[in-house]
Amino acid sequence: MAGANGFSVPGYGPERSTVARLLARDSPLRRLDWPMLLAALALSMIGTALVYSATRNRTELNQGDPYYFLFRHLLNTGIGLALMVGTVWLGHRGLRTVVPILYGISLFLILLVLTPLGATINGAHAWLVFPAGFSLQPSEFCKITIILGMAMLLAARVDAGDREHPDHRTVLQALGLAAVPILIVMLMPDLGSVMVMVLIVLGVLLASGASNRWVLGLISAGAAGALLVWQLGVLDEYQINRFAAFANPELDPAGVGYNTNQARIAIGSGGLTGTGLFHGSQTTGQFVPEQQTDFVFTVAGEELGFVGAGAILLLLGVVLWRACRIARETTELYGTIVAAGIIAWFAFQSFENIGMTLGIMPVAGLPLPFVSYGGSSMFAVWIAIGLLQSIRVQKPLSA
Repeated sequence: MAGANGFSVPGYGPERSTVARLLARDSPLRRLDWPMLLAALALSMIGTALVYSATRNRTELNQGDPYYFLFRHLLNTGIGLALMVGTVWLGHRGLRTVVPILYGISLFLILLVLTPLGATINGAHAWLVFPAGFSLQPSEFCKITIILGMAMLLAARVDAGDREHPDHRTVLQALGLAAVPILIVMLMPDLGSVMVMVLIVLGVLLASGASNRWVLGLISAGAAGALLVWQLGVLDEYQINRFAAFANPELDPAGVGYNTNQARIAIGSGGLTGTGLFHGSQTTGQFVPEQQTDFVFTVAGEELGFVGAGAILLLLGVVLWRACRIARETTELYGTIVAAGIIAWFAFQSFENIGMTLGIMPVAGLPLPFVSYGGSSMFAVWIAIGLLQSIRVQKPLSA
């Protein structure tokens, strides 16, 4: 029996034909990595509850509406999911052809931040603010274009069969491509984003099969660059204070060390099972600054306890595990490099965000992927999930 859409399955109507196509072995829906998708969605839903708990009583932030951040976080998640679907539909191979355009747009946007259109939020001059309260952090999208751009260059001749590994000239071109946005972001300065981008570059180089001399050289250059930045006074005073507080948390517990000390108190008070959602004294008393963004993990530690915080770590682990599996199973170097860059991004940013709330990493102003409030970050991480899903969907089926 043929349906109006031209497809048919013997003995079934057009509605059943559509279902049959969706459930077929080669259907994109069947080939999605569902454990990764469900884990990422669970993280966003947990984040929704944590963001609401952290902001419902913050009248100076929520404009008198306790649901202000809740609705916006849900909206950001919905837009992120739509961007993921669009990314899967376009495909990582399709996006490969427009990487130069995406790269140019991302450079244009981060350059705009350095003009009078740029705005300072939470100490970082890294934002573009538009009417109706809409803001954009372009450095989040630079992470994606660095991954795609470097992957395109490093994999071009290898996937074509001309070489087994990228040559030195290609590696140098890829590093130059990444260096431009990294240097611009450093001028803002947005040290947290720079740290993530550098780790992305390392992950990409390791996955590309480039000579280990490049990796060792990059690590050495990064250490020398960090020392030079410190000596030249490029960092703002608040960033220097963050490192000082990390080195000595008791240096100024009521000043530069306040955030870290209050974060550890909040997490420590949660115990095994927590005080209960919406019942954390540190959260309700608004003792931890920026608790809906950079320090959202403290809400989980206090109100959901070790069990709830452990669940977040477990879900992040599932996302990374499935991403590693996708990187290992893809048959093209381009897909492997893209997946590796995303793995480096998610792994380091998660470790840094959670580490700074525990006092084992300096405060760097990085959100917790999928959990923290913030549109730019949410959009970027869901686009990254779309890229990973595209790599899996477009992998040839085994016989």
